Amino acid sequence: MELSERSREAPESPIRKLTPYADAAKARGVRVFHLNIGQPDIPTPQVMWDAIATAGIEVLSYSPSGGIAEFREALIGYYGRYGLEVAPEELLVTTAGSEAILFAMAVVCDPGDEVVIAEPFYANYNGYAAMLGVRVSPVTARPEDGYALPPRDQIAAAIGPRTRAIVLCNPSNPTGRVYTRDEVETLVTLAREHDLMLIADEVYREFCYADEKPISILSFPEIADRAVMVDSLSKRFSACGARIGCLVSRNREVVAAALKFAQARLSPPTLGQVMGTAALALPPSYFDEILVEYRLRRDAVVDELRKIPGVVCQTPQGAFYVMAKLPVPDAEDFVRWLLEEFQVNGETTMLAPGNGFYATPGAGASEVRIAYVLKEEHLRRAMRVVAEGLEAYAKRSL
Repeated sequence: MELSERSREAPESPIRKLTPYADAAKARGVRVFHLNIGQPDIPTPQVMWDAIATAGIEVLSYSPSGGIAEFREALIGYYGRYGLEVAPEELLVTTAGSEAILFAMAVVCDPGDEVVIAEPFYANYNGYAAMLGVRVSPVTARPEDGYALPPRDQIAAAIGPRTRAIVLCNPSNPTGRVYTRDEVETLVTLAREHDLMLIADEVYREFCYADEKPISILSFPEIADRAVMVDSLSKRFSACGARIGCLVSRNREVVAAALKFAQARLSPPTLGQVMGTAALALPPSYFDEILVEYRLRRDAVVDELRKIPGVVCQTPQGAFYVMAKLPVPDAEDFVRWLLEEFQVNGETTMLAPGNGFYATPGAGASEVRIAYVLKEEHLRRAMRVVAEGLEAYAKRSL
C-alpha cells in the first residue's frame, strides 16, 4: 500500500529532524545546548500556574470550539492596549499559532493554490502548505540586506494566477527582521491590487529591539476585508506547552469559515485558556523586563558569532533568532557532526539547519538558525562550541 503523495512530499522540520542525534549525544553523557528550537528557559509566569490551582475545575471538559468567553474577552482587551479594536465575532481561539496558520491557509486556499512568502521563513509554513496541497511561491531575502523584503517588482513577479495570499511574519522568525512601514505597506498594496489575502504571523510582537516597532496588519483599514492575523501565547509568556493561540480578522466570513474547522477538531485546550486569561492581565512591565534579558542574549550570540572567521550574520531587530551563514558547504552535515562527533568539555550545541527555512531548492545550505533562548552564560559556551567545532570540522578534510 502506498502512502499519500501529500505525506511523501511533506518536509521534515529542520528544527526537530536532528533530535535523534541530540538524544544519542545525551545518552553518551554529553550536555547539549538546544539552540535549534524557540523554547525559552524563562520561567512561565507564576500567575498562570496559580490560575489552574485556583480554578476549581472538577471535570476537565471540552471548551467551546471558538474559545472560552473569559479568555476571548482577555484577548480583546490585550489587543485594545495596542490600539487594535477587535469584536468577538472577529476572533477565534486556536490550538497555538500553528493551528491558526493552518486554518488561515485552509480558509483561503484550495489544493493547487499558492501563497507568496519571503524566504527564509518559519520552516513549518512549508509543512502546513504541504498538508493542504498548497504550493509556496518564495521570494528570496538576502542576509547582506538585513533580510529586508525583496523589491516590489520581485514580489509581484511571484504572484501567479493561482496565488491566493501573501504570508508575513513580523517580527520575523527566523531572521529577526522587524519590517518597516514601507515594507508592510508594499504588501498591503499588492494584496489590494491582486485581490489577495494578507496573512500576518505576529507572535513576536513584544520582542522588538528596534526603534521602529512592528506594525500590525490590523492597523490598515484599507485591507480590513483581506487581513488575517495569527497570534500565540507560547513565546510571549514562555508557555509553549499550553498550545494556545488565535486567529483574528475583521472579515467575519473568514472567521466563520475557520470556526467550521475548529468545530471539527472540537476545542482548544481548556487549561491553556485558563492560564492565558491570567497571563493577559500581567502589566506591561512584565514585557519590559523580559525584553532586557533577551537583548542581552541577542548581543551575546552576535558578539560570539562575529569572533568566528567566515561567519556572516546581521543583528536581529526582533524575535529571538538569528540566521547565520557559516563557512561550510553543508550546515546540516556540520550540525549533525557536532552532535555525533564533537564536544568541548562534555558539551555540544544543536542548531537548526538553514535549508529547511527556504522553499527554493539548494538555498540556505550554509546557513543555520540560532535561537537565543538560554541564559547568557550558556549561550556564550554554546557559541564557543560552534567556533571550535568549525575549526575542527575544517581540518577533517585536510
